[in-house]
Amino acid sequence: MLRAIVVAALAFAIPRAACAQALVVLHIRVMLVGADGKPAPIPRHALLVSDNPATVTPRLVVTGADGSADIKLRPGNYTVESDRPVAFHGKAYRWTQTLDIAAGRDAVLELTAANAESGPIDAAAEAAAADTDPWVLLQQWQDSVVALWTPSARASGFIVDPKGLVVTSQRAIGAATSIDVQIDPAVKVAANLLAADPARDVAILRIDPAAAASVRPVQLGCAQPATPTVAEGQEIFTIGVPLRQQKGVTPGTATRVDAHRIDADFRLARGGAGGPVFTADGGVVGITLVGDEKGDGGRGASRVVRKADVCEVLAAAEQKIEKAAPPSGAHLPVEPPSPFPEAALEDAAQRRAGSLGPYQISSTAFDVAFITPVAIFGARYQAEKMSGGARRAGARTTTAEPVPVRPLMDFGEWSDYVEDRPSVLLVRVTPKMAEGFWTAVARGAAQTQGVALPPMPHFKSSFSRMRVLCDDAEVAPIHPFRLEHRVDGNDPIHEGLYVFDPGALGPHCTAVKLVLYSDKEPEKADTRVVDPKIVQQIWQDFAPLRAAGR
Repeated sequence: MLRAIVVAALAFAIPRAACAQALVVLHIRVMLVGADGKPAPIPRHALLVSDNPATVTPRLVVTGADGSADIKLRPGNYTVESDRPVAFHGKAYRWTQTLDIAAGRDAVLELTAANAESGPIDAAAEAAAADTDPWVLLQQWQDSVVALWTPSARASGFIVDPKGLVVTSQRAIGAATSIDVQIDPAVKVAANLLAADPARDVAILRIDPAAAASVRPVQLGCAQPATPTVAEGQEIFTIGVPLRQQKGVTPGTATRVDAHRIDADFRLARGGAGGPVFTADGGVVGITLVGDEKGDGGRGASRVVRKADVCEVLAAAEQKIEKAAPPSGAHLPVEPPSPFPEAALEDAAQRRAGSLGPYQISSTAFDVAFITPVAIFGARYQAEKMSGGARRAGARTTTAEPVPVRPLMDFGEWSDYVEDRPSVLLVRVTPKMAEGFWTAVARGAAQTQGVALPPMPHFKSSFSRMRVLCDDAEVAPIHPFRLEHRVDGNDPIHEGLYVFDPGALGPHCTAVKLVLYSDKEPEKADTRVVDPKIVQQIWQDFAPLRAAGR
């Protein structure tokens, strides 16, 4: 009897002791490196988690869109293993990792190429994964999707032919005739516009075939009689290259379907429009474009141009290839890969003498501002100070002098680009204001009648383009952006916002010259030599970046 009581008591006590052990969170992240050298999260990867020695059936956990997953476990020893391999850029990856979970603190498990078993892709396994997981299937097309830059727009596109043909949304690139295609962070080339169809909202570009040789073209399947069917409520997927986000797969749902278009609830960040749209089984159904705020479902709504319309414009473009001049394959300048170190930026602001504002010069018709990351930091500091905030670096408060730079720091449609604080030199060219002759006469006449009218200025001329010379060599910009403004409903006024490598202007230049052109007189040069002291100050602002080896 006593023995039975003891056994019963132990049976009751053991579960209570086990329950007394607090659960610990294991944070799992699955990450591989893409062809662009950047980390690529692996979504929808199924992992089995089992305790050692095994006492229960292994638990299944699946990574989210960011490649991460959390699971709560009791302290002990566990094995985390892939349920099936991941197909990624021509290889199959599988993980098997054993780790100890200690009481009282969360644990982290990073699954990367370094701790994976990798090998050739098994065709049967790849097909099985594709049938069940569109996230795995569609990753093969990520390198095929490219970023497009114009002076006034940023969009996505995708390579569809080894001849260098790129498909995008016509609305996304606008009326631009100068378009750069960035294949990866290190390679950007010029593109020719072969065909643009505003009615269908499709544009076809062409780049040098050699630049596209390493990229697998997206298979549109224009020659196939059957096209993937899409129904309302069906899940569809797109790949884009947003301006401030990593390239990746975005899911959505078709909300309306007709013969020429699909309405969808894709939430496309700026620069994401123009990418391909797929069904879950990998069939291409069209390209994305941002919908009208009123006519296409409101803010956040997107449209998909159907593949049949894309194929018609593509066929017209292919007929022009033989007659069109081939595009240049020369690599264009790109942004440095790393941002300006935050601590070094604050130190630079502390050391910089005088104002933190841009360095400024003037020509006959334009005001020019040289804007470094230090000046952008100064503008943010001013805004925080005006709003009552305080910017701190550790225990130190920045005491940089606020400066009146707000007008120069409103970058219009390129504000998002500047917000990322790229490690570049910005050169902003703004038309000067001038009072017209007859306006001055009218103001003088009014004064004779005792009426004091303020001057009524207008812009001398709108900006057209700029050349920058280091001695006699022209310096190519990373981006020749244009800002557009409308004043009192008149014709648009343009500013220039040119982006240069941080080492473009410096002591290696005996003289730096700006050659400016206006819309009014596009062939008449307005030349200005930059004060060597300004060139030296610009060079000094980027000293922390050079010291960090970036």
